[in-house]
Amino acid sequence: MAREHEWQLEGSAPELFERYLVPAITSLWAADLVRRAAPQPGERVLDVACGTGVVARLAAKTMGTGRVLGLDINPGMLAVARSRPLGSAAPTIEWLEASVLDMPFADQSFDLVLCQLGLQFFPDRARALQEIERLLVSNGRLALSVFTAIEHTPMANALVQALDRHLGAGASTVKRSEHSLCDAGELHRLVAGAGFRDIRIQPVTQIIKFPSVREYVRLQLAATPQASLLKSMNVTQRDALIDAITTDLSASLGSACNAAGLASPQEAHVLLAWK
Repeated sequence: MAREHEWQLEGSAPELFERYLVPAITSLWAADLVRRAAPQPGERVLDVACGTGVVARLAAKTMGTGRVLGLDINPGMLAVARSRPLGSAAPTIEWLEASVLDMPFADQSFDLVLCQLGLQFFPDRARALQEIERLLVSNGRLALSVFTAIEHTPMANALVQALDRHLGAGASTVKRSEHSLCDAGELHRLVAGAGFRDIRIQPVTQIIKFPSVREYVRLQLAATPQASLLKSMNVTQRDALIDAITTDLSASLGSACNAAGLASPQEAHVLLAWK
């Protein structure tokens, strides 16, 4: 289960993630995924690896009526998800702490399963997809996204090189793992192997924006699992590291950095499939 727990956030990191990284990054992918999945009023929808709940909340608002459930293994992320308000027009969201590898639902419990940027972290991807297939009704839908090759996301590619340069080989392992299911062929084989049909995979690009390169670096080292890299450092050491990495990224990203801040592409495969 080691890979599944690499994504566990502690302390204030879930709040920081929701406050800063959801608006800048995951809300963009959530809007795209929910639009493509098209949850309908009255449907039963499950969001696995839901994190702080941005996909589940958007699905609920889109549906208006129905059942929405968010599942995650991380209690800190779920605590933040539960604290977020929902509009009066949306159904109440149920939040459940459980592993996607062994979900406590009967067969054919859901019409739609969503999984945003989570499949690559599951320790047994095939088993997770088999569980999802089990839970879907006949003709039920799966909608998920995974990042493509890290080279297609320049700011992440520059960051991993800077982490290894300043903290030693292997410092970027967790960040690189975000892109560990980047091959569309492998993704297709996994989903088909779980019994899905009519599999459609499309590369999609979002432009990710931050007020500055330094803010991007700071949040990557405070609101993600990479925060563990700084645990043994004092404030002076942390600031010096952030400054050094910021300098590296500014040089690498060039025209993506200007007076208006940082704007850089991020690419993911978005998949739709039917049971």
